[in-house]
Amino acid sequence: MNTTIYDVAREAGVSMATVSRVVNGNPNVKPTTRKKVLEAIERLGYRPNAVARGLASKRTTTVGVIIPDISSIFFAELARGIEDIATMYKYNIILCNSDQNKDKEIHLVNTLLEKQVDGIVFMGGEITEEHVEQFKRSPVPIVLSATMDPEKDFPSVNINYEQAAYDAIKFLLNNGHKKIGMLTGSLEDPVNGYQKYAGFRRAIEEAGITFDDDYVILGDYTYDSGIEAMEKFLELDEVPTAIFAGTDEMALGIIHGAQDRGLQVPNDVEVIGFDNTRLAAMVRPTLTSVVQPMYDIGAVSMRLLTKYMNKEEVTDEVVLLPHRIEFRQSTKQT
Repeated sequence: MNTTIYDVAREAGVSMATVSRVVNGNPNVKPTTRKKVLEAIERLGYRPNAVARGLASKRTTTVGVIIPDISSIFFAELARGIEDIATMYKYNIILCNSDQNKDKEIHLVNTLLEKQVDGIVFMGGEITEEHVEQFKRSPVPIVLSATMDPEKDFPSVNINYEQAAYDAIKFLLNNGHKKIGMLTGSLEDPVNGYQKYAGFRRAIEEAGITFDDDYVILGDYTYDSGIEAMEKFLELDEVPTAIFAGTDEMALGIIHGAQDRGLQVPNDVEVIGFDNTRLAAMVRPTLTSVVQPMYDIGAVSMRLLTKYMNKEEVTDEVVLLPHRIEFRQSTKQT
């Protein structure tokens, strides 16, 4: 039989209300009484029922986190930032893997709401009208992490992806490149796809170079899509002398695809990745990459959510963290 609050009250010789006050940290309990109750809890091995406490307080101190791919280095680092801040503020995490599938994402949000979570951190790709309608109906706050809705109606934490991509291409242009290729995600993805594409295009057109869609290839953020993209770039009449990839994993595929065809990086083709995951330092040559502060994005997302859950003042609903480029061996430093 599980030990109940009634058993603790009887053992300590106090009322159940007193036991409840001790368990919930109420200061209005005499030190001697508190000590007696805590000793009874220890002797009996009592564990408060979190569900029952949640029903009474209308809070469960539980947060749902929806992650597109739990095996991704990028999202794993984000999740670590979320968990550390959740622990600091005494929240538990329910982590859900959505496989970047819209229907599954929507189903998971419903499932988390059924479990009475106090809030949700949503990491995903494209935010569709269905997502938006569901978020609007949510009775608890939702913060978007490393993604955003098209109208920026919901709280979110990101970097300026358009400017980050622009900065990377400007560096390659300053290195003298005229034929620059880009490997990115779906242009329907507001972050990893379209914004990076927009920054790439802005830099190319500002340089007075005619924009050519043949030099933009859409991938799925994986290493294999980098290998496949390099094959397509090599089929062009004028092969790119520099390539910008929307993730480090795709950039590794680009590098290995080039090496498989006898090209040297960076002598024959310079390569820049995005995210600055630990993969960037593991590949040879090491990868120049746009630094996206993954841990910080996760941590700030969770802190922002705690403000909404605790009805604290929020000054910035849409947060943009700083970015920079970490230069390594896959590019030539001028």
